[in-house]
Amino acid sequence: MPLLLFPLSLFLPQFFSLFVSLYQSKGLSFPVTHFVCGPNDVHTEAVQAALAKHKERGKMAVPMPSKRRSLVVQTSMDAYTPPDTSSGSDGEGSMQGEGTPTSSQGSINMENWISRAIHGSTSSSTTSSSSTQSGGSGAAGRLADVMVTRLAVPLPDQMDRVSHVVRRRLSVYTDLRVFTPTGVPVGGRVSAKIQQLVNTLKRPKRPPLREFFVDDFEELLEVQQPDPNQPKAEGAQMLAMRGEQLGVVTNWPPSLEAALQRWGTISPKAPCLTTMDTNGKPLYILTYGKLWTRSIKVAYNILHKLGTKQEPMVRPGDRVALVFPNNDPAAFMAAFYGCLLAEVVPVPIEVPLTRKDAGSQQIGFLLGSCGVTVALTSDACHKGLPKSPTGEIPQFKGWPKLLWFVTESKHLSKPPRDWFPHIKDANNDTAYIEYKTCKDGSVLGVTVMRIALLTHCQALTQSCGYTEAETIVNVLDFKKDVGLWHGILTSVMNMMHIISIPYSLMKVNPLSWIQKVCQYKAKVACVKSRDMHWALVAHRDQRDINLSSLRMLVVADGSNPWSISSCDAFLNVFQSKGLKPEVICPCASSPEALTVAIRRPTEDSNQPPGRGVLSMQGLSHGVIRVDSEEKLSVLTLQDVGTVMPGSLMCVVKPDGVPQLCKTDEIGELCVCSIATGTSYYGLSGMTKNTFEVFPMNSVGAPISEYPFTRTGLLGFVGPGGLCFIAGKMDGLMVVAGRRHNADDIVATALAVEPMKFVYRGRIAVFSITVLHDERIVVVAEQRPDSTEEDSFQWMSRVLQAIDGIHQVGVYCLALVPSNTLPKTPLGGIHLSETKQLFLEGSLHPCNVLMCPHTCVTNLPKPRQKQPEIGPASVMVGNLVSGKRIAQASGRDLGQMEDNDQARKFLFLSEVLQWRAQTTPDHVLYTLLNSRGTIAHSLTCVQLHKRAEKIATMLAERGHLQDGEHVALVYPPGIDLIAAFYGCLYAGCVPITVRPPHPQNIATTLPTVKMIVEVSRSACVMTTAVICKLLRSKEASAAVDVRTWPPVLDTDDLPKKKPPLLYKPSNPDTLAYLDFSVSTTGMLAGVKMSHTATSAFCRSIKLQCELYPSREVAICLDPYCGLGFVLWCLCSVYSGHQSILIPPSELEVNPALWLLAVSQYKVRDTFCSYSVMELCTKGLGLQTESLKSRGLDLSRVRTCVVVAEERPRIALTQSFSKLFKDLGLHPRAVSTSFGCRVNLAICLQGTSGPDPTTVYVDMRALRHDRVRLVERGSPHSLPLMESGKILPGVRIIIANPETKGPLGDSHLGEIWVCSGHNASGYFTVYGDEALQSDHFNSRLSFGDTQTIWARTGYLGFLRRTELTDASGERHDALYVVGALDEAMELRGMRYHPIDIETSVIRTHKSITECAVFTWTNLLVVVVELDGSEQEALDLVPLVTNVVLEEHYLIVGVVVVVDIGVIPINSRGEKQRMHLRDGFLADQLDPIYVAYNM
Repeated sequence: MPLLLFPLSLFLPQFFSLFVSLYQSKGLSFPVTHFVCGPNDVHTEAVQAALAKHKERGKMAVPMPSKRRSLVVQTSMDAYTPPDTSSGSDGEGSMQGEGTPTSSQGSINMENWISRAIHGSTSSSTTSSSSTQSGGSGAAGRLADVMVTRLAVPLPDQMDRVSHVVRRRLSVYTDLRVFTPTGVPVGGRVSAKIQQLVNTLKRPKRPPLREFFVDDFEELLEVQQPDPNQPKAEGAQMLAMRGEQLGVVTNWPPSLEAALQRWGTISPKAPCLTTMDTNGKPLYILTYGKLWTRSIKVAYNILHKLGTKQEPMVRPGDRVALVFPNNDPAAFMAAFYGCLLAEVVPVPIEVPLTRKDAGSQQIGFLLGSCGVTVALTSDACHKGLPKSPTGEIPQFKGWPKLLWFVTESKHLSKPPRDWFPHIKDANNDTAYIEYKTCKDGSVLGVTVMRIALLTHCQALTQSCGYTEAETIVNVLDFKKDVGLWHGILTSVMNMMHIISIPYSLMKVNPLSWIQKVCQYKAKVACVKSRDMHWALVAHRDQRDINLSSLRMLVVADGSNPWSISSCDAFLNVFQSKGLKPEVICPCASSPEALTVAIRRPTEDSNQPPGRGVLSMQGLSHGVIRVDSEEKLSVLTLQDVGTVMPGSLMCVVKPDGVPQLCKTDEIGELCVCSIATGTSYYGLSGMTKNTFEVFPMNSVGAPISEYPFTRTGLLGFVGPGGLCFIAGKMDGLMVVAGRRHNADDIVATALAVEPMKFVYRGRIAVFSITVLHDERIVVVAEQRPDSTEEDSFQWMSRVLQAIDGIHQVGVYCLALVPSNTLPKTPLGGIHLSETKQLFLEGSLHPCNVLMCPHTCVTNLPKPRQKQPEIGPASVMVGNLVSGKRIAQASGRDLGQMEDNDQARKFLFLSEVLQWRAQTTPDHVLYTLLNSRGTIAHSLTCVQLHKRAEKIATMLAERGHLQDGEHVALVYPPGIDLIAAFYGCLYAGCVPITVRPPHPQNIATTLPTVKMIVEVSRSACVMTTAVICKLLRSKEASAAVDVRTWPPVLDTDDLPKKKPPLLYKPSNPDTLAYLDFSVSTTGMLAGVKMSHTATSAFCRSIKLQCELYPSREVAICLDPYCGLGFVLWCLCSVYSGHQSILIPPSELEVNPALWLLAVSQYKVRDTFCSYSVMELCTKGLGLQTESLKSRGLDLSRVRTCVVVAEERPRIALTQSFSKLFKDLGLHPRAVSTSFGCRVNLAICLQGTSGPDPTTVYVDMRALRHDRVRLVERGSPHSLPLMESGKILPGVRIIIANPETKGPLGDSHLGEIWVCSGHNASGYFTVYGDEALQSDHFNSRLSFGDTQTIWARTGYLGFLRRTELTDASGERHDALYVVGALDEAMELRGMRYHPIDIETSVIRTHKSITECAVFTWTNLLVVVVELDGSEQEALDLVPLVTNVVLEEHYLIVGVVVVVDIGVIPINSRGEKQRMHLRDGFLADQLDPIYVAYNM
């Protein structure tokens, strides 16, 4: 079977072909340009073929990400300067003159793109203002039909959101849309892109995974099984390869210093080094005489002029830093040899020019660990270092304190005539330390002994055939690696002349090195592939080039997979200019093993160099297969010559015991030689693993008594002893058990039209660990002139090519603006820093494509629902195992004797009349304004009289009959309370409705209209101001104002009393209707009877011990649920004084609520999560000033958050912690729990144990099970008890499907039985059968008589060790989440809040998050508090965290502005509204990423 077909069906079937068709459908063709024109460029052909194969497949289209226009223009259209540098590993630079974009051409493309791609996604403002279809009672009837299933209604109680973003949250979306059973809005246009994504992902991805469940719910990640057909090594065990003997040449010096002394005294005029200025003119010629005298001067000054005579700062053997810029090799050379002469150890490092220098901090750690206290530098460099105002050089981040010492001759003292350095033969002392940057960014120091230094120079001299006075052109960094070994050390040993080309000159003139070879008739040049590449780009038929003098062109990164094409192309072009093929000499080296192998310059031009065309599939399994039939998936390698003279080389397995490889196996090259490093400075453990390796043969015996050094290079030894390098250990990525090399993937990406969209060599490839496997990330710098569509096309084709050639999926491909990736000092990409930025979310890409659906193949298998065990068996099982059935109740209302006078009245209206007679001047209500002063107060008699007048008005002006419905549209305050009791006095049924927001009529008024219509209100009562608003011009634009029922203005009341107050005949008749929008967007009105209302008030009175002498502070919205009951009803029933604080006033004065609590010495207070969040965020830095204003919360015994959700433990804890210093006792803070069927089930109250917290396993919850774990254990989730069960309330936990009772600590639906249950939903046709189940359910087994109401919430009961007031053991109720909010994914039940909590933690700029599903796609919406540039950083982070913590793949990531996620007055997210807005393209997102 051909190689390619197998893996493609496995990995990325569904979307490459579809990328192709997307572009073909736009009339774009697929040109593939060769980036080199060499004859052996197998790679580009392979890429072409891979792309062609994808082209033949079926056509589908991948949705392009949607971007807000501001973001597009910023990233693509800024006139960037092309990167001034560049490189792949350290290489592949791009030059200045490479063509800057013409902005006009760019902007034309951009316009096309915007018009095509955005297709109206920024139209939120137009859509929201035009949705006016909710007029007419027909609409009401239609809505009421489906009222209780689900309505996508703009939030009735979203208007006064307590938050600084309230105005923004409202204008999101207003369409009133009815849902079909599938959840798709009727007539709502689902964004075409999502539909496209869904179709794409429907394609089969991979073979189904095996069964895996253990312990009934433990999720096991799929483990990659070895493929039985994978290639295995079959060769014999390899033998160690010995290099030729190191020749003993009589005139070789005994040490490098001795060589310098010889040439400095016998040939002082011989040129040693010529430096160039940026125009390519010789700047300075350093002779051997000058080098010798300067080095002596430096040595003398280091030893005698630093510190005092008694206490010199530097002694022989100490380490000193050498900090020299890349254009000053002469000063560096003098300082380096000065150190050797002084027997001081030089540590050459890069110049720390900016704080931004990637890796500079790590270099500081290296200097610290080496005990460096002195840094030698040049005059110019010293002047260029950043200075403090006093002129001192500041301490760089992470660096030790250094003395900076300038080594220019004019600054140094002349040594006395009798002083002379002691020149020894090379010994085992450390000569120098070369720094090495590891994969993780840490910097190590490799120590090289003097004998190793000399032996290495001898081996290079022998291999390269160096002779005295030869001229070498060096383009490489002379401070380390090949540039140092050839250009500073071996050159001096052989008295050669170095022409040093600084990097700054190469940037201006990439041909400069070739011109210098011609000018000086140089015999040798040391370059990297990028220097050859740029010479090719720049040569443009220069006539006077003649390279016939070259006998050796050392390619320092010749072991890189992409260097072969540069070498071939260079030869192809310059062969006609005198370049001989045998001159090109790739070499392989590493900081630990120095030069590992180098191709020798041969005399015989007929002998072609070694080539290996290897199967990429084989390589990924670590096996060498010479690929003949499949041209696609291959890697072409060139040899890097033979083993160095005097060395022994072997290849060992990359992991585990260093066992010799077979001849057809890839492994790590190890070298045994004097000429290698000896240790990592100060790290004995790592040194042992790298420099003291004893390779074993198949029987486990070491092959040599001498230790080998690991080179960090992966490869093999081919026929004729030729070494081939297939990659680096640092670049190795093991994905699903197969090994891939970062450099190979870079080479493939480069072969896809590299010059068009991204800068050659400005590509970083690394892997990150997500969900227990490595995932490949590709980051490239995008050219400023490429359009969005071009870049997206390039990205999709890179994915195709990598899949086709390497058979591996790319997890994330990101493009960043040019010049923004962190650089190494010589312009390469700083890989670990790039990875760090990516993981931190600080890379700021301008394009991102994530492919988790195609890459992540180790997810747990979707859960198969087992057939349900019958309820009887469950109950019997619980009894047998000794578990009690999970049921609990509050105290019994009937048996509680108290002097509750209000009990004798059946109706609240009677209680008010009684209070008006017995305690007429007792204050019931005090309303505060934003300044904290009393705006209004009401005594019993004032409330009674006002209610009477309102009743008269209803009878006279409204002509209402008893039992008719009245909508009360008032702001939070006293008027609302009076109007409510006025309705009761008149025998009408009140419905409290939040008034429309004057700044936001278009969004908020339709909701008011709808509630008025659905509740069948016969009239509307309100204030004069709102009266005007309801009939204003703005209102008529939003709704049909002609269809309002009569509107009564209560600011103008009749003077006379009603003849007779209404007294209901039956306590089971309706007292009021409570309308509210659930978090799922369902508008539901519930009926509250007089009996239930009185029972409710009594239950709260007993739980909170409320008496007329008490004061209670309430900071809640008074429109529904417990908030309404506390605001309007409880004071009248219990007689206590309520201090009312409208939450909207906190926007003006966040401290208002707490100051009121303190000032009135309140013991009990109620608030919402929104209020608590506002105080936590708004007062976080003001606690000291509040303390000084006398704020004291020490009297508070209960601070209850009124909620209909799982307690937000993080918020309540941070609130408690923040205000602890102001006297707030942490145990005072608790939550309540209520829902539509029962407005308050739990409420902490005054007596009884503190709320408890347990930790449960989040993975078990997904399987509807409760497993208690210790705090801090992995996957643990804290759950806080929702307060104490109210008196008169019974709770049972039932299975929502079978309706059978469940045992203690089992997760099920919370069912409630109580005197204050609502009596049913209110619908237009009285069609209660629709949801009768909610209010009249019976258990299918056990106690089948009791009638329960189903809350629709999952939770569990747990009997604790604590005792309550009655001496019984306390039963705690833990709420987990709403059933209709929960998401069924992969057969498991996920609660949105858990995923949202994980997402909010991932990045500091994510302020809020909401998740929902659509056709099995998980959509994550995040609010960004930061610049739009950060939007794309969030996409990978969000995808990673949801995969890691929840084993889910995110389908779409939407980044929006602060305030877009709608929130109701209780602070609950309205996820379904968000979903509707998203599907209708109304969110105006900053960025939408469609994960593939």
